[in-house]
Amino acid sequence: MPTVPTNGIDTAYTDQGQGDGAPVVLIHGFPYNKSMWDDQVAALTGSHRVITYDLRGHGESGATSGPYTMEMLADDLHELIETLSLGTVALGGFSMGGYVALAFARAYPEHLAKLMLLDTRHLPDSEQAREGRENLAKQVEADGVEGVAGALPGRMLTESTVRDRPAVAARASDMIRAASPAGVAGSARAMALRRDQSDMLPGISVPTLIVVGDQDGITPPADAEAMAAAIPNATLVTIAGANHLSNLDKPDEFNRALIDFLSV
Repeated sequence: MPTVPTNGIDTAYTDQGQGDGAPVVLIHGFPYNKSMWDDQVAALTGSHRVITYDLRGHGESGATSGPYTMEMLADDLHELIETLSLGTVALGGFSMGGYVALAFARAYPEHLAKLMLLDTRHLPDSEQAREGRENLAKQVEADGVEGVAGALPGRMLTESTVRDRPAVAARASDMIRAASPAGVAGSARAMALRRDQSDMLPGISVPTLIVVGDQDGITPPADAEAMAAAIPNATLVTIAGANHLSNLDKPDEFNRALIDFLSV
């Protein structure tokens, strides 16, 4: 797997496909890795150049002790884009990846051709959520990632996916097992520390796609609707029958939303 040095770590990435438009860069969610995008890469690479990568501490990328910040992770992405000479990109971020994408949009707007905010939100954590993040960080530091790998996918997929497509849930669990405890703890604390991005939404000038599962209880549809109302050139797609991991619950519908948006 190719890597590039980004701010003191080696970042693992894939670079596949080709097309005339801006390269598509996809940022995975917590605590998964770039392989969560396999279905989307397969759907897009016939007409687009698609780059996926592992956030620090996840998958095959290096880890550092935390806490991380969204700005740090956005800087890692900037180094990747600069090293690969990607120029302006169509940037998509899922869940925590969406938090990174918003931090990147704030710091490096010159690199954005399009923006995709996927099962994510602009708001910071509540005090209760921050406490939960800290408890999770301490859990993985003490016991490793196995407990998270066993519990988290069941909260993020629909009951029907877990029941009828157990390989999908197993795949999500295996992605978590590939993350380092330091990476999971650092990212959990980064999410707890993240800023409120409400003030920047009206200034996003590039075409923006917002996707949310209608059963998403982690970054709920109401937050997606609020982002769509605040961003001037936004399109909202709500995927029926999908929970938080909407790209795994309903890959065909999710892919269609991305293809339609990127083809314009």
